[in-house]
Amino acid sequence: MSDLPRYPLIFNPNARSQRGRRTLRFLMANAQNFALYASRSLDDARELTEKFVKDGEPVVVAAGGDGTLNGVVQALAGTETALGVLPAGTMNVFARELGLPFNSLKKSLDVLNAGYIKEVDLFEANGHAFMQMAGVGFDAQVIEETPWESKKVFGPMAYLMSAVRVLGDTPPKMKVTCDDGRVEEGVCVLAGNGSLYGGQIKLFNKADNCDEMLDVLVFTEAGYKLVTDSLKGLATGEMGSDRSSVNYLQARSFRIECDRDVPMEADGELIGRVRDVTLAPAKRKLRVVAPENMKNGLFSSMMKALLNGPRRNVDLGEQI
Repeated sequence: MSDLPRYPLIFNPNARSQRGRRTLRFLMANAQNFALYASRSLDDARELTEKFVKDGEPVVVAAGGDGTLNGVVQALAGTETALGVLPAGTMNVFARELGLPFNSLKKSLDVLNAGYIKEVDLFEANGHAFMQMAGVGFDAQVIEETPWESKKVFGPMAYLMSAVRVLGDTPPKMKVTCDDGRVEEGVCVLAGNGSLYGGQIKLFNKADNCDEMLDVLVFTEAGYKLVTDSLKGLATGEMGSDRSSVNYLQARSFRIECDRDVPMEADGELIGRVRDVTLAPAKRKLRVVAPENMKNGLFSSMMKALLNGPRRNVDLGEQI
């Protein structure tokens, strides 16, 4: 009989993508490692996790993308229970940030069984915990205006189509105040606890999810200028340079005041519309099962993806 623990695992039984179906097959094939709980919604995932925390479970595993993880994290914030991750989403940004083998569920299970627990920073947007990033304005509006039907037909291109439409809208005005008194004004805000955004894009080049600081990009101009300066920043690795319309800030907390109600998202999930936002550290850090050497794990995973190329990535995605 195996001495390895049996983890409570939360998953979405209605996953419609090819990767989602592969994940379900993997869970069925490895059911001896898990007590499986099907989640009907993010609120359901949070409520299930709250029960596991109350029962004293040391680890709760989420099999899904960043949105599923965010639902579980709402209940783990401030507790001793650690988050385990089986990357089963499209982007798996948090898994990439941790250096998890995001293209192999089997190797991710090996990380779980190794049992190394790392504490990482956890922040909140108006009390809603987020692991990786949050957005106020433009990117949240893109999420808000991209229906599931469009994502099903066009995939990630659906977000680009919505972005083109949103770029033509009159932007809101925002005032961003750091906890040290610095003030900036802009039209949209992105906050990063980790360095990555939307997959392998290193948007927050100074970010470290163990430095107790939040990195914030304040975009001061909308439309064409927003796009061109963002692309220049990504190309040069100098997002927020002196000649850019993007300001890069680091602080422990921020307040964002908007001239009208604007959408807000956390870890890619739409939270709602807000006019006043507080970004602040959670009371406690998040405990997460991770590769023991997170930095090398991230570098290794990204280098393998680059060296193997597109065709090999498809094969890696099937290595469950």
